[in-house]
Amino acid sequence: QVQLVESGGGLVQAGGALRLSCTASGRTFSNGAMAWFRQAPGKAREFVAAISWSGGSTTYADSAKGRFTISRDNAENTVYLQMNSLKVEDTAAYYCATRKYSQLVSEYTDAYDYWGQGTQVTVSS
Repeated sequence: QVQLVESGGGLVQAGGALRLSCTASGRTFSNGAMAWFRQAPGKAREFVAAISWSGGSTTYADSAKGRFTISRDNAENTVYLQMNSLKVEDTAAYYCATRKYSQLVSEYTDAYDYWGQGTQVTVSS
């Protein structure tokens, strides 16, 4: 089993920045792509960014392009999401997820096998 623990959320003013971290423990999968999703109250969970095992392939939601950067440190089993120029509409619970075996990035929740419990990001105006 894999456990994913997110951290780094908090309250920030619009225009500010946060760096989220997600560390995997337990049985980690050597080829798994990882991703960040978010879910605002009353809304469906939506894709934010994903990264392949090697880090050579990344993909972002349109809302994240140019502001967010996903990266990973495989030696530390950790994936990061650097979020700059935050907007009020970025307010949500942010979840990381990992695929068991596939290194292919995906924007679909069904592609991911394990999920963290989430970390709250609140952006004030």
